[in-house]
Amino acid sequence: MKRILIVGSGDVAIRCLPWLTRRFRVFALVRRPEAAADLRAAGAVPVRADLDDRRSLMRLAGLADAVLHLAPPPSQGAGDPRMARLLAALGAGRSLPQGLIYISTTGVYGDCGGALVDETRACRASTARAQRRVDAERRLRDFGRRSGVRVAILRAPGIYAADRLPLDRLQRGDPVLTDDDDVFTNHIHAEDLARLACLALFRAPAGRVYNATDDSDLKMGDYFDAVADAFGLPRPPRLPRGEIAQRLSPLTLSFMSESRRLDNRRLKRELCAGLGYPTIADGLRDAVRRNG
Repeated sequence: MKRILIVGSGDVAIRCLPWLTRRFRVFALVRRPEAAADLRAAGAVPVRADLDDRRSLMRLAGLADAVLHLAPPPSQGAGDPRMARLLAALGAGRSLPQGLIYISTTGVYGDCGGALVDETRACRASTARAQRRVDAERRLRDFGRRSGVRVAILRAPGIYAADRLPLDRLQRGDPVLTDDDDVFTNHIHAEDLARLACLALFRAPAGRVYNATDDSDLKMGDYFDAVADAFGLPRPPRLPRGEIAQRLSPLTLSFMSESRRLDNRRLKRELCAGLGYPTIADGLRDAVRRNG
């Protein structure tokens, strides 16, 4: 394996580059020309293409030995046509990639009532954005079965890092749910997710799914309290579910309507993956240090 293609050149992808570019020639799909300079400076070869433009994707055919797919589906619609276009382009080459790793979301499980969830649980996505991820996963699995390409999926929960914390929400005083109404939430540090994605390129068996989550076991309100305490901010007010709807956006409310605790034992066992930030407390100590 010599050439890696990254699809979706956002924060996690940038964090993957230092490890990948020391070992491989890395191509990174880029839609906006102004983003190409940052990718080039990080050691990647920018490839101008757009997941919403089928013709532009044809230059990806036969380009890479493996693909790391971190791009989201469209923000509207019932499925993920971007995934369909990408797979059609990859399948049109004289040579197919050996492996394809997709970063999905744990939202595909839907509300689990706070139950402990492993990767064998059926997908019951209840939001449109999660249903689009289910469609993307289905398309990807079908592609793997048809083509023989080794496909694996990492389902990520809330991604955080020193520069990805809800400090604005805390400063605004946005409320969270009372403990009786609160939901279990799950997290993964962006650096850990980047490392897990790189490991999966080489260690994940065909067709495997992993919960890419840390070891924390927290309700959402406790998470916000922990961030507030770490940065010396007031803890958010607690409101019952019936009152909080008047204060928050429908998108934010949707995250407060699903409760699950994620089992990450398969990840550790099969990818032999240790976490740099195994708990929220570890990540917050690092964030405080980095933010001065």
